[in-house]
Amino acid sequence: MLNIFMNKKHVIIAVILLAALLIFNNILHDIYIKMVSAPTGIQTATNVEQISSQKLFDKTWKIIKKSYYDTDMNEQDWYRWKAHYQGKIKTEDDAYVAINTMLASLNDPYSKFLSKKEFAELNTSIASKITGIGVNIFSNAGKITILNVIEGTPAYSVGLKNGDIIYSVNKKEVSGMTIADVAGLVRGPENSMVEVTVLRDNKKLTKNIKRKEIKIKTVKSSIDKNIGYIQIMSFIGSTTSNEFLEALEKTEKTDGLILDLRGNPGGLLPNAVFIANLFIPEGKIVSVVGRNGFKQDLSAQKTNFTVNKPVVVLIDHSSASASEILSGALKDYKKAKLVGTTTYGKGMVQEVLALPNETGLNLTIAKYLTPNGTDINKKGISPDVNVELTLDDLKKNQDSQLLMAKKMMNDILKEYR
Repeated sequence: MLNIFMNKKHVIIAVILLAALLIFNNILHDIYIKMVSAPTGIQTATNVEQISSQKLFDKTWKIIKKSYYDTDMNEQDWYRWKAHYQGKIKTEDDAYVAINTMLASLNDPYSKFLSKKEFAELNTSIASKITGIGVNIFSNAGKITILNVIEGTPAYSVGLKNGDIIYSVNKKEVSGMTIADVAGLVRGPENSMVEVTVLRDNKKLTKNIKRKEIKIKTVKSSIDKNIGYIQIMSFIGSTTSNEFLEALEKTEKTDGLILDLRGNPGGLLPNAVFIANLFIPEGKIVSVVGRNGFKQDLSAQKTNFTVNKPVVVLIDHSSASASEILSGALKDYKKAKLVGTTTYGKGMVQEVLALPNETGLNLTIAKYLTPNGTDINKKGISPDVNVELTLDDLKKNQDSQLLMAKKMMNDILKEYR
């Protein structure tokens, strides 16, 4: 039932296909397009040119005016910002405040100015590694909760557990913060210490943890009898597509496949298109609609490699961006059944631009549509079968969504026999 990657030659061909997709996207907008819900993703060359803080603001103002997706600039006169700050910006902090204030007026959560530190952290992500403690977190009813603790990491060593609610980091309460903000507090220089207080069974536990470099593998796989399981934790890494090919090889002899995209915030558009292409041999995979309505369809590339087996995809509220491209395409083509909860609903495309003074700009330049032309922004993708994962499930180390996916897969395989 599976016709894919039987030897190293096939893997090499598949890598060539990925390279072709990368080049195609480069041609599409003269740069790589990045789809994210937090500042992680493709490496962009740092601009080491040093200019005055006033000129940095002026240059950023001009780039936004020229490239931002909404030509109405959220129904405002964009020139008012240039006039308001003309001659008033003297320091680096002045520029940062002015640029962030100007961006906030767009009411766009994805367009963000990146300080020198933030831009450097973004570029580190291409290697799929961070310096932190080794936990994946999600927002559960507004509470920042540990989804899983990576084995062998500092967090694992001090006894943090799935389902622990992060109360504070270095004595700073995180209530009301975004996932990205909390992650930023937890990360820091290698071998430095961070104090993390968690709530477990309504009791506070404080752990002093030494940060280490965490090499992140973005794809992992396993086999349960005749069902293969592949989890894609993000699409940010340069090795994600190759890791997915390896996972397919490991699960090659299974009769059905479960793809787990829960908690996956997105990453690189080419990775999502490449993986979707393995299941969808022809037709549109995603449409990108740019400024002034310019539309570009990204279609499947011809290949002899196609996954031909039943697929169930796990999604949740944290499945965003590139995760939604993949799950949306599989759903539109009826290549998979979706289980879990409605996805995040991030249908906007960002471009990462290097600004002078080693800073950067994450700017919304387009939106995307699923193959059927559906705009999922702020709506998300609904599962075929809705199953909530509760905090009680996490504490019991019980995955009700995965159990449902396996049940559905077994039912599907019975029909195949």
